[in-house]
Amino acid sequence: MDVAVPLFEETVEWAGALNSIYRDDPRVLNRAFLFRNKAMMKRKALIGGLRVGLFEEVHNREEVKQFMKRLNEANLQLDEEEDSWVHIKPFASVGTVGNGIERYLPMAEKAGVSHFSVASSYEAYRAKQVCQPNTRVMIMGILYDEDLEWVLKNDVEFYVFHYQRLEKVLTLAKELNLQAQIHLEVKTRANRTGLTERYFTKCLSLLSKNLQHLNFVGLCTHFGGAETFRNDFKIQRQFKRYQEYFKLCEKKGCKPQFRHLGSSAAALSFAASRFDMVRIGVAQYGFWPSPDVYYHHLNQTGKSRETGLRRLFTWKTDIMDVREVPSGEFIGYGTAFQATQDMTIAVLPLGYSNGYPRGQSNRGHVLIHGKKAPICGLVNMNLFMVDVSHIPEARIGDEVVLIGRQKNNVINVASFTESTQLLNQEMMSRLPGDIPRRTAR
Repeated sequence: MDVAVPLFEETVEWAGALNSIYRDDPRVLNRAFLFRNKAMMKRKALIGGLRVGLFEEVHNREEVKQFMKRLNEANLQLDEEEDSWVHIKPFASVGTVGNGIERYLPMAEKAGVSHFSVASSYEAYRAKQVCQPNTRVMIMGILYDEDLEWVLKNDVEFYVFHYQRLEKVLTLAKELNLQAQIHLEVKTRANRTGLTERYFTKCLSLLSKNLQHLNFVGLCTHFGGAETFRNDFKIQRQFKRYQEYFKLCEKKGCKPQFRHLGSSAAALSFAASRFDMVRIGVAQYGFWPSPDVYYHHLNQTGKSRETGLRRLFTWKTDIMDVREVPSGEFIGYGTAFQATQDMTIAVLPLGYSNGYPRGQSNRGHVLIHGKKAPICGLVNMNLFMVDVSHIPEARIGDEVVLIGRQKNNVINVASFTESTQLLNQEMMSRLPGDIPRRTAR
């Protein structure tokens, strides 16, 4: 007999026990204990439309700058379409996806980026503290009334998706004798935020009568799932509805400076949606939004592989301790992993409180001396253990790569998303701000 195949979910553990004997690999049994939960997670992920991230890497700061320069200067047009340059506005939300507005924004400016999107007035404040005077900042999310005066005085652009908000802004702009920088967000069936047609026409009327105090910078909406092609029918309906709103602008003689609705996924796979500006998020960090978008791009370009997007970061730690574990002992909390032979393990000083997914328990691996070291047992709040029995040179203080390259091996974010069902941007944004960052030079 070569392999035991479970015919029912209830027999997965028994098959794992047999296969661990057939393959002389005790880890097969340990993985079997978690297999059913993993299968359920994958089914839920498929229903929820979660996708795996793809990326490549850069090796120095100059390659980072070149990547951002290519992205900002990219002519995102369909073949045989009349040339028309598209403005790139990076989405700097959530502390630039966990990597720090204060660190990232000046570097992006040096690469030629001059527009940034943020999620709140707090993030806008942080951006304004470090950006150049002519750099433009746009708030896409929450904006409280008490912050409006600061926003107007600092020329920060912001979304309006309630008519009452526009009335308040106009009153304040008149009091301060300033011009508010407005992006009207319209409702196009994603059912998040946005103006309905009734209130949109009222906003246009208010704008056209008060141009001295209200500057119509942008007409925008948000696609609900452009990274997944099974949502294409929905995206096409949203796109059609958005065009209808723009026709109302033309009819009223009140047109915006920018039309924008495309995220990274739409910008890379739905050229007709690019218009005057695209809101690039995860792509600016060198990640493809989804396999669908990546393979669509390969199909369009006739390439077998694409290296235009390259991962911009590496995540490392070091070995906290090295310990010997006798056969039969359990490792870590509970009974998730039992040593079936004498083992050497390395203890690493981070866990799920530091953004490392607990779902990597008994599944993931790290790189030590260029070799893969599998995780043993559960990822704890602030530490976890890996098997280094096959790495006798492992010592306290040795470098450990969690994401990135070490010698000839690579760990990418896809390895996290496959086992934890995290989106690549979700994984990155979970990294706490107190993890030390160092810019590669």
